[in-house]
Amino acid sequence: MPTMRAVVQRVSSASVVVDGATVAEINETGLLALVGVTHTDTREQAAKLAGKLWNLRILPGEKSCSDVGAPIIVVSQFTLYGDARKGRRPTWQAAAPGPVAEPLVNAVVEELRALGAQVGTGVFGADMKVHLVNDGPVTLILDV
Repeated sequence: MPTMRAVVQRVSSASVVVDGATVAEINETGLLALVGVTHTDTREQAAKLAGKLWNLRILPGEKSCSDVGAPIIVVSQFTLYGDARKGRRPTWQAAAPGPVAEPLVNAVVEELRALGAQVGTGVFGADMKVHLVNDGPVTLILDV
């Protein structure tokens, strides 16, 4: 059964640009989380993902964002549920539609902020340019 998914990268810097304007930026070690939502995801899963992101020990010295107050950028990414097993054109059937996905991505952000995280975000549904310097490189796929 599909679950809420995130691709998480440890970064030394990252930014999100929409229509030429920077909407989120970090210039220190932190995390960039691309978050995908499927049809059956819940607010409880959003809270679990937020807790996982906040406490994930992938920063230098096996620290977490909660240990050192490192910033996090959360970007909605429906393409994490793209399926290209057949043919050359992916299908997006497993990705939740905007009215389902947007509140759940927002819930991840709200939960992170409630935990004390400094969180930047992309703009849901916008054409975003995501810039990052992957530190390590460290990249994980989280399914909750």
